[in-house]
Amino acid sequence: MHKRIAVIGAGPSGITALKNLLDEGLEVVAFDRNHDVGGNWIYTEQESHSSVFETTHIISSKTLSQYADFTFDDFDPEAADYPSHDELRRYFQAYARQFNLYPYIRFNTLVIHCKWVNEQEWLVETETEGVRSIEKFTDLVVCNGHHWHPRWPSYPGEFTGEYLHSHHFKKAAPFVGKRVLVIGGGNSACDVAVETSRVSEMTAISWRRGYRIIPKFFFGKPSDKIGEGSAWIPLKLRSFFFDLLLKIMVGDNSLYGLRKVETKFGEVHPTINDELLYKIRHGKVKPRLDIKRFDGKKVIFEDGLAEEYDSVIACTGYYLSHPFFDKDFLDYSAGPVPLYLKMFHPEYRNLYFIGMFQPLGCIWPGAELQAKIMARELAGKWERPKNTPELCELEVKRPHYKQIDTPRHTISVDFHKFKKELLKHLPKDYVSKAVGVLE
Repeated sequence: MHKRIAVIGAGPSGITALKNLLDEGLEVVAFDRNHDVGGNWIYTEQESHSSVFETTHIISSKTLSQYADFTFDDFDPEAADYPSHDELRRYFQAYARQFNLYPYIRFNTLVIHCKWVNEQEWLVETETEGVRSIEKFTDLVVCNGHHWHPRWPSYPGEFTGEYLHSHHFKKAAPFVGKRVLVIGGGNSACDVAVETSRVSEMTAISWRRGYRIIPKFFFGKPSDKIGEGSAWIPLKLRSFFFDLLLKIMVGDNSLYGLRKVETKFGEVHPTINDELLYKIRHGKVKPRLDIKRFDGKKVIFEDGLAEEYDSVIACTGYYLSHPFFDKDFLDYSAGPVPLYLKMFHPEYRNLYFIGMFQPLGCIWPGAELQAKIMARELAGKWERPKNTPELCELEVKRPHYKQIDTPRHTISVDFHKFKKELLKHLPKDYVSKAVGVLE
């Protein structure tokens, strides 16, 4: 049967899905709401799909954040160890040019609804410049990302000052001279606290639990490269040694007035940040406990401390969201995500998810491997296991890390272990740097 495949999204996962499908000679169309390739990494000061802000740099090093088919050395040998959002945008757009992907992408197009008809047919409704249309496809590839639908916290009372989510934070300048409270201990929260502290009258950061703050460099090397060197060690033992190294290099959170870390390594996502601890010890960022309630512009913390703020910035993550599916068809926003290799659905064989996982590392190398497996299956070169439904359940029952039970931790994987699992399904010569030929 002739395949006609729809790809939702032309961000980092979408373009590698498109590239690898085209490599297999398949007919494919990608849809993206933006005007160019890059997804979240197309920075704009306007509110948009993008979740990056003016000074965003990636939190994984370039050699562990690149496509095997088009490395950072292929793009720019002088790229930073931790590239900026603009370097990443240019990298993804260079990838799309290198493999002639642009003719297959429909930009400024929103996917409104996807209806599964049977194992050979999807109906995909899209909107371009106010005009809606419905097309038939045999297979659907979902690459819409999972850092764009903000998740807000809930506290008693009401805050009457400026209240925004990190998704809407673009730069520090609007917070000059203000008293700012940042909620959260993840990467965005710590970055926002550091950036606002440069211009604010006062910046505080509120944590409900203790987080590990990991420097970007150990012994002059990117910290994830240190982790890569120990990838052969069993996960539990590796986690123990990394915790020990962190304690030696950084010290306990109590030294910085921060909440104690009470989880094992991997139970929550670590935070990669070189400046937060520096800013705390220089008095530029004030550590605070969890919020008890709001009262006008006053914030009351769980230890009874009450302070007034002009702005509160909630850096509290995102929903796993697929608005183009009916809720009774598929909804991963709250519960477990039972997908084999984080991509194969137990029931719908012509539905694929690429890049819908959260590694302790970077998504894109794993997304590229997923895309290659998918493309091989659609080209008839590989077949998924007969017991895929059972394997989907095992993904939930036997995660790489036993993480705390929050929506943020439903799709976590260990970077190195996940790559190893994916590589089992690919030939040794899986790297394909050949430049595509326009039809």
